[in-house]
Amino acid sequence: MIELFSANTPNGKKISIMLEEIGYEYEVKKVDLDKGEQFNPEFKKISPFSKIPVIIDHKTNQTVFESGAILIYLAEQSGKFYQEKNRLEINQWLMAQMGYVGPMLGQHHQFHHYNPGKSQFGEERYFKISKRIYSELDERLSNHRFLSGDDYTIADIGTFPWIARHEWHDIGLKNYKNLSRWYLEISERDAVKKGFSFMDQKEMPPKP
Repeated sequence: MIELFSANTPNGKKISIMLEEIGYEYEVKKVDLDKGEQFNPEFKKISPFSKIPVIIDHKTNQTVFESGAILIYLAEQSGKFYQEKNRLEINQWLMAQMGYVGPMLGQHHQFHHYNPGKSQFGEERYFKISKRIYSELDERLSNHRFLSGDDYTIADIGTFPWIARHEWHDIGLKNYKNLSRWYLEISERDAVKKGFSFMDQKEMPPKP
């Protein structure tokens, strides 16, 4: 059994979706970010940077922090969504999500959604970058079914919850036909629906 320490964020949803996809039993331990529970000394013992998500795999007695590392760990343990023949491509697109897509869209959330009007520079900068991300993903998906090729992988699982926040971005997902096609296909997967709603059973991936 796996303990999942998480919150209802894109990074949190990555792991619940992955756990549903591979069919592992797991128990959610909510970390209330608004109350600062991520800074509690007990949580810092398993998450050095006070970030969610974290898992404890009681079968292997392993604790893993950082969402990308968790995805790789679960993929290796289950033998799913991390095809050896295409691992380099998967790693590149997963790292692009970890180092670029997620952080930049996250900054867009901070300036555009949570703190509008506080920094014109911040709002304009990250809106422009977010639009570029949409265009870059759309271009990639113009000749690939999924981000790393023909197969659904942890690169898609890692990226999907960030694009699922498209209503916050005010860019218009429907204007990007390839990205919309990819998003809709993934959003219809049963495991994605279950994992997406892991903290709110009424929450579903929003339509483009």
